Amino acid sequence: MLQKQGKTFWKCWGRKFESSSRSINHVNGVTDDAAIAEHFVSRFSRACTVNSAAGDARLKGVYCDMRANYRGCVIDDSYMFDAELVEKSISKMKRGKAADLDGLMIEHLYYSHCLLSCILAKLFNLMMHIGHVPLRFGQSYTIPILKNNHSIYNKSVTVDDFRGISISPTISEVFEHCILDRYADLLLTSDNQFGFKKNSSCSHAIYSMRCVVDYYIKFGSTVNLCALDISKAFDKMSHYGLYVKLMKQLVPINLLRNLETWFATGSTCLKWCNFFSRSFVLSCGVRQGGVLSPYLFALYIDSIFDKVKRCTIFAVI
Repeated sequence: MLQKQGKTFWKCWGRKFESSSRSINHVNGVTDDAAIAEHFVSRFSRACTVNSAAGDARLKGVYCDMRANYRGCVIDDSYMFDAELVEKSISKMKRGKAADLDGLMIEHLYYSHCLLSCILAKLFNLMMHIGHVPLRFGQSYTIPILKNNHSIYNKSVTVDDFRGISISPTISEVFEHCILDRYADLLLTSDNQFGFKKNSSCSHAIYSMRCVVDYYIKFGSTVNLCALDISKAFDKMSHYGLYVKLMKQLVPINLLRNLETWFATGSTCLKWCNFFSRSFVLSCGVRQGGVLSPYLFALYIDSIFDKVKRCTIFAVI
């Protein structure tokens, strides 16, 4: 067994027995857990605010104009959730993850009574019917994770050396998996997007780029590449801009209402060691680690590919 799963065994061993010896106890020159958590709250709360109030107000105006008479596409009973879908969603969720704010883990659902799937399916259908999610669905906590290019032994570790991963309510993650299964055809994006898609990765993007470059070089042309690094892309995404993109996709009105209430109640706190900080509002962005987050973000930026594609002098990868 160890020969077949050696890497898995030692990864588990290190997580269980070596983490304490390698823990970080100093950030921004301080060692107090409460003070460190407050530094992270200050950084992450700034990241989750809009870059431009004027730009956000403009998008809000566009959203309000479209939302006033919006109806969306008509859906049938095939979009309803059933116990089989809920059970499938629970079974494919990764186990061994951190518990949510209520101490609930996916293992609690996985090993619960089989009737739980029926109850959750009825709950999710009711939520979709009225277009509202529980307030608790919007509440999460964020764990700072040291970036790969930084060492825990560095004496000058700061909050900028970390990225945040959100731990959402376990029930809400099951709900997100169900939405993704039923409404995936309404969240499709350009074939030129390789990220956050099933059976697609950076290697496919690199291969496509090489093919395009080789084609133009073969016929004696010069190829100029432009790479853009969008800073805090997930954190800075405008909610109003997302709603506009969803309405252009003609998503059903009940799904749009759920997302509106979901984002409107979004808040998080910071967990450092065993200390939980004060909560702060998420006025923009999507959660790092959320089930729907990559699909919504891909939809949000999809218009960039359409605009570049209309410029015939460019090849979009």
